[in-house]
Order: sequence, then C-alpha cells, then structure tokens
Amino acid sequence: MKPKRINADKPHLWKTDIAASVDQFNQWFMSFAPDAFRATRVKTTEHVKAALIATRDLRSISAATLNDNPSALPTLRMCTAPPLAVDRLIGLANASKNLVARMEGGKLAPRMNAADLNEELRKLCHIISKLLDRDIFPWLSTKKEPSDHERDRASTIVADRLCTAVANPIIRNAQEQRQLKLIGDWLDARGYRRQAHPTGKPLTEMKAATYTFRMNLAVGKTLKVNIPVDVVIQPKKLRKDRLPILIEAKSAGDFTNTNKRRKEEATKIHQLQAAYSETVPFVLFLCGYFGSDYLGYEAAEGIDWVWEHRIDDLVKLGL
Repeated sequence: MKPKRINADKPHLWKTDIAASVDQFNQWFMSFAPDAFRATRVKTTEHVKAALIATRDLRSISAATLNDNPSALPTLRMCTAPPLAVDRLIGLANASKNLVARMEGGKLAPRMNAADLNEELRKLCHIISKLLDRDIFPWLSTKKEPSDHERDRASTIVADRLCTAVANPIIRNAQEQRQLKLIGDWLDARGYRRQAHPTGKPLTEMKAATYTFRMNLAVGKTLKVNIPVDVVIQPKKLRKDRLPILIEAKSAGDFTNTNKRRKEEATKIHQLQAAYSETVPFVLFLCGYFGSDYLGYEAAEGIDWVWEHRIDDLVKLGL
C-alpha cells in the first residue's frame, strides 16, 4: 500500500522545479538575510574590537591573555589564513574539545587544573599565532603600531567573517521555522489542529486530523534511540496501517551542501521503515538548491518529496 509517487518518478519536471525552488529561496534570502546580517554585525564588531584590545592588536596572543579573555577565541579563529573552524583548530592544536567548546561560549573549563589549562591555552595560541593572516594585519610584519585605518580595515574583514559564521545558523533556523509555519497554516486551513501525541502511545493511535512538529520517534531493535521528525500528520481519513504522514522540511542555499548531506534522509527512512513498516509514508518538503543529483539519489532510495512552491501537492498524500 505504498502511495503513488508525487515527484520522485517525474524527472522530466525536475529541471523546471529546481529553477522555481532556487528562485523562491533567493527571494526569501534577499528579504531576510540583510536583517540577519545587520543584527549580528553590531554584536560581532564589538567582539572583534574587544579581542584586538585584549591582545594588543594580536601582538600578545598568550595563554594568560586567553585565560583572561576566553570569549576572544571565536574572533581569533577568524584572524587566521584560512579562517579556522572549531573542529579544525582542535585538530591542529590537539586541544581539549570540551575546553574549546566552553571558550566558544565565553567561559573556561571549570574543573581543569591550572597546569593543564595553561598547556591547552598555549597550544591554541601557538596555532593561531602561526596562522595569523598577515595580509589583513600588516603591522605584524612591520612590527609597528597599527594606524587607525589599518585597524578599522582589519576589524571590518574579521567582523564580516564572523557575521557569516554566526548569521548562517540564524538563517537556517528562520527558514526551518518559516517552512513549518507554512505547512501548519496549510493544514489549519483544511480543518486540521495542532496537537502533541502523548509520549509512549503507539504512533498508530495518533488522533485523526491532528499534526505536531519536531516529534521524536523511537527506532532500533536492540538499542532504542529517538530521531526527530519535523512534521507528523494523521490524515482525516486514516490509512489502513493507521500510520501518520512523516515530513522532513529541508532548505538549502547552495547545491554543494545538499549533495554532501543527502545520505541523512536515506538513513532516516531506513530506520523508520525498520521500526514501523516498509509502508511508512516519509516525504521531504523542499525549498532551495536541490539539484538533479540530489533528487536522483533520494528517488533511488525510495524517498518522495513535495516542493514548497507547489505546496498543494500535499493533498496527494491523502491530506
């Protein structure tokens, strides 16, 4: 009783839908992203200035400096060439993952003894100092005091790097919330009501004409683990197996990232099928940069999808 395919079996339509989906994401991004970047720019610029002051314009990057100013670490990571992601810095410095995670939040590891802490900070300082982007900070080579213009220019570049790193998660979260609201509004308009399904009750006992967001479903036979599903909808007319419709909301601002992560959905559907049934209805709700390679992979894994720009295709799921 597997449902008829909505889009996975229609590759002749993919090219047109991909173009429409990209246009839709770009329109949303252009209206939302400037606000996100402006909001984070003010905060990050202050962080950059504080880090420069604390390190005497990067001429005093030491364990003592980081000990007194742990919140400077995110800024210092962006002062290198290339800018260092958290995991890359940890790997290069062979540093404590827990300590770096705490410093990213502006704090030190409270239970680490002084000697170990000093050694960990020293390793971080060594990597950062070695990789400083001297094109951005020319005074490091000339060993002269930076001019106001040089300092302002360097601060702007580092702030831009930080803004991108901070704003991207904000953009992703906002896009996810927007997608969920769109689905919720669509369902509300058709007489569905949002209602949480009680924990512990079988999924097949979910009430008709209800839906919920971000529901954890137990999978695994010997070792039970919970996996989150973005939208769970029990149709007005129950399916024979009484299983609700499971929807994963996906958005992407570039083609590369989706191809890197396309196996995630395949893993999730196989876990769900093993736990509930081969017929469990699992579909993607797509907006953005999802190319033919991604779509072909998902279709081959038995995964169907609904495009956000054609949201009324949800009707074809029996809703």
